Amino acid sequence: MLAGRDPKSVLDSDGLIGDLRKALAERLLNAEMDVHLANEAEAGVANHRNGSSPKTVLTPEGALELSIPRDRHGRFDPALIAKYRRRFPGFDDKIIALYARGMSTRDIQGHVRELYGIEVSPDLVSAVTDQVIDEVALWQARPLELSYAIVFFDALRVKIRDEGLVRNKAVYLAIGMDASGCKHVLGMWIEQTEGAKFWLRVMNELKSRGTQDILIAVVDGLKGFPEAITAVFPGTVVQTCIVHLIGYSMQFASRKERKPIAAALKPIYRAENAAAAERELQAFDQGIWGRKYPTIAQSWRRNWEAVIPFFVFPQEVRKILYTTNAIESLNASVRKAVRNKGHFPRDQVATKLIWLALRHITQNWKRPPPAWQAAKAQLAIQFGERFVFND
Repeated sequence: MLAGRDPKSVLDSDGLIGDLRKALAERLLNAEMDVHLANEAEAGVANHRNGSSPKTVLTPEGALELSIPRDRHGRFDPALIAKYRRRFPGFDDKIIALYARGMSTRDIQGHVRELYGIEVSPDLVSAVTDQVIDEVALWQARPLELSYAIVFFDALRVKIRDEGLVRNKAVYLAIGMDASGCKHVLGMWIEQTEGAKFWLRVMNELKSRGTQDILIAVVDGLKGFPEAITAVFPGTVVQTCIVHLIGYSMQFASRKERKPIAAALKPIYRAENAAAAERELQAFDQGIWGRKYPTIAQSWRRNWEAVIPFFVFPQEVRKILYTTNAIESLNASVRKAVRNKGHFPRDQVATKLIWLALRHITQNWKRPPPAWQAAKAQLAIQFGERFVFND
């Protein structure tokens, strides 16, 4: 569909999205005409279609040439583009915005009916939102920065139908922080295969899109992930996500016990160095919570080799690494958008909704976190000439 087209022109008003907007508008106009003629017939009036007339309307993206259907008696006055009006109200954009916020196609159908008095079928809502699929492909293939200071790899689970069965699939997001502290969602991948081959493909994709160096990668401890990262980016420091370790630890406790257990774990990751952290872990293991839940300390020890890189960094950098509020907030917002969906019929539908949610959420990602200024200076000392500002 994109062959022979300049990628930049695809999003122009006269490019692919413009074509889709025109197709959508004309489909809505023809649907309105069907309803109008049905009402005429019900009232005993013999009326029928009588061709169409061209009309140029203005959209936020530019002028759009539409074919407005006509009826024989000239009584058709479409709600979408009323007579003598020249501005297109952007129904497709509104539908996409509602979909991105997690509304189902039937919810959107009811919303559009109540707000605009227009009947929009669930199939039409799907057709409208499908227009973003090509945007997703362009976004996923866009060039990346030469290097990133920190990349957080995180996952959320969604239910997707696959070969007749509904499976829990992992959707992985990579969130990169550049040397200026600005955050970017680098990509999104739905896990197709287990283990190192999948991670290796993801890393090679990042490299093929232009990224040549990642200083620190924060991962959730999955088997084969650190090895895949260092195979493609050999200088990367791979750090197990402290937030995930704490979250895993909380699974063993009741809700009322989680706050005191979290407080008891804090001295481990806030220790001065790795040796002090190991002593704190031993103290936790021998304490009230360690004796009650021995699996907590065991889980930290299993991941200890991927935890201790954290301790070579000063507190300013550590705070960025374990205070992943922006990442957790991103995932929480995406989960909210997918929660009402039950399960998705295929991977592409899940990708479409998650990307729309990401686009909506990240619009406000402008400023670096407050701690970045101090962390930046420390990272520059730690990594020297590898800590570069991308032009």
